[in-house]
Amino acid sequence: MDYKTTLLMSQFVTHDVKRFVLEKPAGFSFTAGQGVELVIDQPDWREEEGRPFTPTSLAGDRVLEFTIKRYTDHPGVTNHLHTLQPGASLLLAEPFGTIAYEGPGTFLAAGAGITPFLSIFRQLAQDQALKGNRLVFSNKTPADVICEKELRHYLAENCLLTCTRASVSGYENRRIDTQFLSEIIRDKKQKFYVCGPDAFVEEVNAALQGFGISSASLVYEQ
Repeated sequence: MDYKTTLLMSQFVTHDVKRFVLEKPAGFSFTAGQGVELVIDQPDWREEEGRPFTPTSLAGDRVLEFTIKRYTDHPGVTNHLHTLQPGASLLLAEPFGTIAYEGPGTFLAAGAGITPFLSIFRQLAQDQALKGNRLVFSNKTPADVICEKELRHYLAENCLLTCTRASVSGYENRRIDTQFLSEIIRDKKQKFYVCGPDAFVEEVNAALQGFGISSASLVYEQ
């Protein structure tokens, strides 16, 4: 690992997602959308393989923020991260990744797949460059939506939220699948940013390419 840092604070964003604020190590920099491998600097965890998470802060911020979902179906890094107290030590690797802003387009996210886009939207908001972008964001229920108020504030009517396990006013009640995409996509020459579980990314990319959208227009982690 290339950098050592300290947890300054954490707080819940949803029932199973926490915001972690860390000291920003000297010399550390990233581009909005990139990921970082993170290791818990404790005896029982130091030898664990680094897990990839996406900074959700602005690149120019004086601290680092990560927005991390806890997966309770198995004991692992995300579970332990959620128990850490301020002062805990963490190790970071150099940033990596192929998700970066390439111009206005449609952002398609599922669950914690929103995290690379949070940093991008925050940067676009700071640059007053949100115009022409749209978000389609899938979750199980409204309670699972990460940073909903912020996203709706940024994108207004261009923030489309859908829930697969709840029928609630203000949200679509369906999956982001071929049928749904065929109904909402009009401009096939824009960029399409895709992030979420592997199966989601594969299905969405296949659907988009099936509509004749060029692979060069797809931005996702490769």
